Amino acid sequence: MKKGINIWSFPGEASIADCIQTAKSAGFEGIELSLNGEGELSLSATDQEVRDIQGRLEEAELEIAGLATGLYWDYPMTSARPEIRTKALDVCKKQLELAAAFGVDTILVIPGAVGVDFIPDSEVTDYEVAYERAQEALAHLLPYAESAGVSIGIENVWNKFLVSPLELRTFIDSFSSDYIGSYFDVGNVVQNGYPEQWVRILGHRIKKVHFKDYRRQAGGLHGFVDLLAGDVNYPAVMQALQDIGYDNYVTAEMIPPYTHHSKQIIFNTSKAMDAILGRS
Repeated sequence: MKKGINIWSFPGEASIADCIQTAKSAGFEGIELSLNGEGELSLSATDQEVRDIQGRLEEAELEIAGLATGLYWDYPMTSARPEIRTKALDVCKKQLELAAAFGVDTILVIPGAVGVDFIPDSEVTDYEVAYERAQEALAHLLPYAESAGVSIGIENVWNKFLVSPLELRTFIDSFSSDYIGSYFDVGNVVQNGYPEQWVRILGHRIKKVHFKDYRRQAGGLHGFVDLLAGDVNYPAVMQALQDIGYDNYVTAEMIPPYTHHSKQIIFNTSKAMDAILGRS
């Protein structure tokens, strides 16, 4: 498995160039970038911007581990508003286009939500309706993914949707395509389950993996802690990943960053991942 770091783990004001250099210095093999609404690598990103980023990655001898986006929280595929659903499709198409340009094999996609507690006044959608809208959206996007040669990885997040590994497995299998799979986040399932069980149930459907840790006793968003400081049984998770033959990136997503000396979380995370991966 390869060791990656998500760009959201860095200070918010840090440029992509700075993040690449810090990731390299900390000993990572890849960095997961994000498609943004504005600023660097935005929905209006040009071919030249992509080439510039590729050049910086090559100079640092760093790979791009994946392509995420936070835009699906603003534009859920399950929204009651058709214009929002259309915008979500446009976001995904741009994500697929950029991933193909970067040579990324899988993008991170949130397929909508039933409800989101940590976003005030967020839309609540009937579960069955959300399921149907998500299926319809992804069925529409599947030909674009196949054409780009890039898989859509559905991330398990706190969206009250696809809340069990059995349900997510059934949802993925409903498309009968290798281009839709799981972007499995280890830490996101700890509040209600056991990540090693999810890994075994999802099996070959797992395209990418996010590493986080979570302390159940803390609860809520405050439960996310440094790797190895929470309740994730990382030896069991690693055994499960090995059992299913997973050999792609494991990418740490450390949110929020430290209040002070915020770059230090990158170096601490790298050392923790070395221990988890048996490199130390």
